[in-house]
Amino acid sequence: MTQDRAEIVALHTLAWLVQADLLDAFQGATGADRAQIEAAAGDPDFLAAVMDFVLNSDAWVQGACAAQNLPYDGFLAARAALPGGELPHWT
Repeated sequence: MTQDRAEIVALHTLAWLVQADLLDAFQGATGADRAQIEAAAGDPDFLAAVMDFVLNSDAWVQGACAAQNLPYDGFLAARAALPGGELPHWT
């Protein structure tokens, strides 16, 4: 997955947070207010944080994927394509 496509997935995920009434929880976890969220919505690092937040709950991942008609591995691929999503090498 390209970073551009991953950013689109993350933006749709952010919109899903609003629809799922989880934006307050996201704000509590990040400390970001709505103005900061709007300003940062185009920042790949911020979008990675959106994806990381959703990955805290299987139900949230399922909801975000269902809203986008996206397979679960597509969600993980999108997260991997954003900053900090590289898998560590243990060897």
